Amino acid sequence: MGAMGEVDEPGTLRLTLPEVLHAFSDPTRLAVVTQLAAAGEMSCGNLDVSVAKSTLSQHLRVLREAGVTHTRRDGNQRWLSLRRDDLDLRFPGLLESVLGSVARVEH
Repeated sequence: MGAMGEVDEPGTLRLTLPEVLHAFSDPTRLAVVTQLAAAGEMSCGNLDVSVAKSTLSQHLRVLREAGVTHTRRDGNQRWLSLRRDDLDLRFPGLLESVLGSVARVEH
């Protein structure tokens, strides 16, 4: 555990392309990423996904450990946001390409 209320996340320079691509490889995780991209920050309970809470927790762990999302604790709630700046620094254009691909498939 990091500072009070913080969840361990890899530093920017520890983000690896295979882990980030793996995080993007699942439809549920992609749904989370696109919702966060649109909203900026969301509480875990407001994510619109059709999986069990325990399954969602696993998906959120994969996203966090890959460095795709940031988790902020506020009391007993967890708020998620994308680590856009870190992803863009390590893999320029990757996040926008993924989001653009998802948008093209959905329309």
